[in-house]
Amino acid sequence: MGQIVELTLDNIAHGGEALGRHAGKVIFVPYAIPGERVRVEIVEEKDRWARARLLAVLAASPDRLEPPCPYFGQDKCGGCQWQHIQYERQAGLKGEIVADQLRRLGHIAQPPVADTIVLADDEGLLDYGYRNHTQFAITPEGQLAYPRASSHELIAVERCPLLHERLDELHAALDVVWPALQGISLRAGINTGDALVTFETEGEEEPELEIDLPASIVLITPRGARPLIGEPSITEEVAGLRYRISAESFFPANTTGAEVLVELVKQYAEARPGDVLVDAYCGVGLFALALAEAVKEVIGIEASPAACEDLAFNAGEVQNLTIHEGAVEEVLPALLAQGQRADLVVMDPPRAGAGPEVIKGLAALAPRRIVYVSCDPATLGRDGVTLATVGYRLVEVQPVDMFPQTYHVETVGLWERV
Repeated sequence: MGQIVELTLDNIAHGGEALGRHAGKVIFVPYAIPGERVRVEIVEEKDRWARARLLAVLAASPDRLEPPCPYFGQDKCGGCQWQHIQYERQAGLKGEIVADQLRRLGHIAQPPVADTIVLADDEGLLDYGYRNHTQFAITPEGQLAYPRASSHELIAVERCPLLHERLDELHAALDVVWPALQGISLRAGINTGDALVTFETEGEEEPELEIDLPASIVLITPRGARPLIGEPSITEEVAGLRYRISAESFFPANTTGAEVLVELVKQYAEARPGDVLVDAYCGVGLFALALAEAVKEVIGIEASPAACEDLAFNAGEVQNLTIHEGAVEEVLPALLAQGQRADLVVMDPPRAGAGPEVIKGLAALAPRRIVYVSCDPATLGRDGVTLATVGYRLVEVQPVDMFPQTYHVETVGLWERV
């Protein structure tokens, strides 16, 4: 511990750190880039690996640049990891991470990973100003803050360049002094102009509020959510459909990225008019409703009561949708006991993945195709092993860079029944 070493970095890790080797150990170095020669201090050491603090870049990568955000860097905000890397290189590194996780954890020798899709609009690349949702912690002084990198401490942030301008306006307008406040969430409908501020508190007391911007405000207490100003939800439009999204419901944090995901899921599913589709972890219906017109029947499974209510509202006059509220692992056995079968499965599990029990239950529905939307390449790889054991082969994985300046990457994968 505390040893100073020099090394050349030759790879990238899931987590955003560059990798080098010294004295037979793998060394993880944050805020560095593969190809660089660096001087580091060892700060954590195990039998086979160590983690280091970057002290100096001795030979810089041509992809290194000066980060635009004053909060980025060691001991600063932990929200971003890659602002020091040219954006085109970031996209390439994400593809490498996905392929590496599928090789190491998914045991796929030559994973079929397509080039990472980068997002753009009429004004250019969406490498900043893309987030439609963010969550702030509160400092003891009442400032909006993010966690510091590799720390439980907080850093107050006056402006975050990843936020869409609608959220940026809300962030600048908020002035909160309220001892009971535990956190604040900001959410916007990028294509509708809606905005929602959510206050999370451990008590039931309602604050006195003044806000200069048009936005709804919701209070979340141990008893649940209740509106203080306006509606307890926003509406967002994606690929021609409108979705109500309540304060407690999940929705992708990048609206343009959500549109790309919908198109990829449609493309991979290749739905037929007589198909039965099961959408596991269906949320407010992003994929279920986008595919409803193309199939005979849609079965949605979702554990969040708020998201189920949103889905029922969003479905409107859609007649071929059935919603099952409950955990996927609890709903599937009942469906199978009733003899349910499916032609297609779409699944978008949380970061922890689906797990063997859910994968086996979905495979027991005997779908010809499973389209897996993943926010974590590691769990994608582990779930891929189970998919292979139950008779499915990976056709293609398409990374989508929904979170530029971070190591996070969304993927859509197609598995076909062997």
